[in-house]
Amino acid sequence: MFSFKGFQTQDKNTHLEHLEDDIINRGAKGGDNAINFLKSVRNMLAGSSGGVNMTVKWDGAPAIICGVNPENGKFFVGTKSVFNKTPKINYTNSDIRKNHDGVVAKKLQVCLTNLSRLNIRGILQGDLLFTDDLKAVNIDGEKMISFTPNTITYAVPVNSDLGKKIAKAKMGIVFHTQYSGKTMDKLSASFGTVRGSSNRNVFLASAGYKETSVMFSKGELSRFDAQIRMAEGSLRKAGPMLDLISKNSSDQLSVGFRLKTYFNYFIKNSNSGMEKVRTMQEQFREYFNNILQAEIDAKKTPRGKERYIKAQKDGLQFIDRNKQALYFAIASHITLGNCKNTLLQKMNQIQSIGNFIRTSKGYRVTAPEGYVAVDKVAGAVKLVDRLEFSRQNFTMPKGWN
Repeated sequence: MFSFKGFQTQDKNTHLEHLEDDIINRGAKGGDNAINFLKSVRNMLAGSSGGVNMTVKWDGAPAIICGVNPENGKFFVGTKSVFNKTPKINYTNSDIRKNHDGVVAKKLQVCLTNLSRLNIRGILQGDLLFTDDLKAVNIDGEKMISFTPNTITYAVPVNSDLGKKIAKAKMGIVFHTQYSGKTMDKLSASFGTVRGSSNRNVFLASAGYKETSVMFSKGELSRFDAQIRMAEGSLRKAGPMLDLISKNSSDQLSVGFRLKTYFNYFIKNSNSGMEKVRTMQEQFREYFNNILQAEIDAKKTPRGKERYIKAQKDGLQFIDRNKQALYFAIASHITLGNCKNTLLQKMNQIQSIGNFIRTSKGYRVTAPEGYVAVDKVAGAVKLVDRLEFSRQNFTMPKGWN
């Protein structure tokens, strides 16, 4: 039997946004949400009630959806394609072979065989950690059993109780979301910690964040609060412009959408982190212009170019009219990211399984992927060190894909 602790939201868990990106997605309200999340985690690390439910974000893949379909009472497994307009729901190995291929199909067959025996009631979502791809490795002279589901390699000593448990298992998974509803297309997601009884064939990792004696000192609190005040100040000055760009931030030709991709571009290509705010502001104008110009050049007819020429002209005019506000928007994004990383550095001091990045020279110690903060009102956001994990995630090959 599985139990769940968390907060309910309305959206399916198909994609979580970075905390600092909320200012682009939801404008000034997103800024307020980000500040409230940061303050809640700060309070938790100061020893008081945080007000958010915190879970560890494991770097598992692919996402696995499983449980009992409320429409027919049958057990199923699937990936996020369960939520496609034309759902891919697998009740049998035959369904898996029809809907999937390659490594994903093989992993889903293992999931169907073993998860169907766990007495799961309702529908759960988790991240797959391993099936038949466990490896014995030597890290700093110690024999470890490891798995690399996506970017991070997890490793534990072979002779430890945890290592022996993992070695015996046919698969490993961490559940973090529970769904409720009467039909598959109208499910509501609850984010949090899912606990249940495993068996020797299934290693169930916990997504729960263990609050311990790792707390902020008075000096650390003072420095963090100063960072928060900086973020609040820049958000006040950027708020009206952020509200404007959030209205069409899903439009790929908009300033808001391109500002978001611009930050990802920096993370993927920079070795030293974010540049100075003024430099980034100037380079964003060039980035926006070049992206739209490439779209214009790709169109063969004047009529095909019209929409992109207008978007380029309107976007550049908007950027030029709002130079100061854009400066503070970029400053807000950077400062919120710095606040988040301060929290991550403290939270990452608590680990039970080693986290490594595989390099050409062996294994390098790294932090966990991050955490998920869930609020009853604002929903869920991910807290990830983008300069560490996201750059690796952009560039490293994925064995399961």
